[in-house]
This record gives sequence, structure tokens and C-alpha cells, in this order.
Amino acid sequence: MESNDVRISRKKPIFPVSPALQKYLKIYQRESKLPITYDDLRMFTEAFPIMDKNGKDSLWESPIYANDRIEELHNGLKIVYANLKASGNLRIVQHKYIDKIEYCTFGNTHPFRVRIVNRLNDVYDYFYVKKADASRIYGLELEHILSPNQVNYLVDRETLIEEHIAGIPGDVFAKSYLQNSEYNPTRIAKEFVKFNERCLVMLLGDMRAYNFVVQITPDFDDIQFRIRAIDFDQQFYEGNIKVYLPQFFKENFPYVKLGMDHLTEKTYLQYQQEEKSSLLHRVRSERHRLTDLRDVSNTEVLTTVENINTLKLAMSNYLEDPQYLECRSMTDIIELNLKNIIRQVKL
Repeated sequence: MESNDVRISRKKPIFPVSPALQKYLKIYQRESKLPITYDDLRMFTEAFPIMDKNGKDSLWESPIYANDRIEELHNGLKIVYANLKASGNLRIVQHKYIDKIEYCTFGNTHPFRVRIVNRLNDVYDYFYVKKADASRIYGLELEHILSPNQVNYLVDRETLIEEHIAGIPGDVFAKSYLQNSEYNPTRIAKEFVKFNERCLVMLLGDMRAYNFVVQITPDFDDIQFRIRAIDFDQQFYEGNIKVYLPQFFKENFPYVKLGMDHLTEKTYLQYQQEEKSSLLHRVRSERHRLTDLRDVSNTEVLTTVENINTLKLAMSNYLEDPQYLECRSMTDIIELNLKNIIRQVKL
């Protein structure tokens, strides 16, 4: 695996949710009528910066709302949480209260992070309120269908609600946990290889270390790891193939080096093949949903013609497959990725 710095050309525009995508979301129970929208939360009078534990600007702000709006916002957000977690069953929020609403000034979607606390035991949870972006929604759907991870989110017109994905941020893990003598470095390297493979197949871009988390699970006689994407802003927009390969981001070099130190070419190819076999199983299990998603996304404009042409040429060269030159959309490229996996695994 190589490691080079990759620069993303510019901020990706936000694409609106089309009627066709809205229909798909309704069919697969991702649509929900919500009492609070993203624009409601944007109506704060002022905000003050939130500092991290080291006294540096966290890029999050604490918005201040008019006193006569706070109760309405908090009650509405509790209903949003009930819809996200329990199909609208309000009993789960009976003893909960909204503790914090925080606004992020960084990134494309400028999300709100909401902390909700159980007053009986002080256990808390987070969820996010964002401006709905069609390409981000496609990223969430592909992650849910093709990765080993379930993704929980809801959409109401121009508002997107996302469940918090727990884990140690990839940059924090690399700095503070990677050298832990109790952790098997080969297992971590193996997971990064699989993550790298999934990102290319699904065309999920910009997976720098701070855009994924590492989940740690103790097992019988060892510790298991899983890398999970937490940011889906750069779903099949860019034309640079390296954007879809986490191994090329300088922020991920500690993981790349781990693979170089602990994996041979044979084991690297073995782990790639394992992930392809898992992807094949998911494709077979969710083929009808994938077909519906493909049919919707192929009717939309979610990137530029230039980006499509650049990427299909790069994919053709990288995978030594001229069939990519026939692709007319990013969706076609993903579909060909999956067809190639089906052919390879069957061999």
C-alpha cells in the first residue's frame, strides 16, 4: 500500500433530494415527518465557540436561542429522537431531556449535534441534524447495504437526521492507541485493507483518519477491530481515484505503515478477497434494494461529466479493465465494481 497526499479540488455542492429519491426513502422507511427541521435550528440569535480540553477551538459552537423557543425546540428534538430510535414510540424519551445543541462551522453540511440525557441514570446519547444532501444519502444507503455496518437515519424534505456512530476517531486512535501492546497490529492492518477495498467499490471518498472511527470489541482470546466511516459528504463526486482509496491520504499513513510492517503481499491479497466475498454475500441478500437504488441514482445529476470521465479512465487503468470506459455515470462505475466482484469470487 502506498501513501501520498491527496487534495480534493473544491467543496462539493449540496444536491437536493429529488422526488424519485424521496419515493425510494419512503418505500424503505427512511422518510419521517419531523416536528423540527434543520432551518428551525438555524434560527439562533448568537453563538459562542466551544473549546476542546486543550483550549483549542473545536470548530463547534454553542448556539443561543430565544427563551420563548427553547421548550418547543427541546420537545420537538425529543420526538425526533424517538422517531430515529424507536419508530416514534415516545415512551423512550419519557425520562430524557435535551442537554446540549451544538453547531459545527466546519464541513459541507454544517451539522447540529444534539446530546440527549436520561435523567434517571445520566446516560447520554447523540444524534445529528443536517441539511439533506442527496449524494450523502446515497452514501448512507450504500454503507447500510454493502458494508457490515447498519446505518440509522431519517429524512424529512430538506432535513437529515443521523444516528451517532460510536468509536475512537481514526486520528486519535493512530496517535494514542496504535502502539498499545495488547492490540494485535495485524488485525488492525487487516481491517484497514478491508476498509480501503470497500471505499473503492462504493466510491466513498475523503476517508481521512478524522472521517472514520475505530471500534474495539474484546473477543475470547484477542481483540477485534472495525473501521467505520462517519462522514459521507464525498460520495461519488470527485474524479480523482485516489480520493476513494484511504491508503493515499497522508493522515492515514500510520495505518498504511502498519500494513507494510505486518502484512505480506499474499496476506494483503487474501484480506482483499475476504472483503470481496463478504460484499458478494451482501449484494445477493440486498439485490432488490440495490436495484431500486441504482435506478433512482442513475436518473440524477450528482457530479460533473468531467469527473465521471476522469474517474472511469482512472478505474480502467487502475483495474486494467476497459469496460469502465463504457460507464456513463458514477452509478455505472459502482455497478461494474460489483459485477466484477461477482465474476472474481465465482472463479
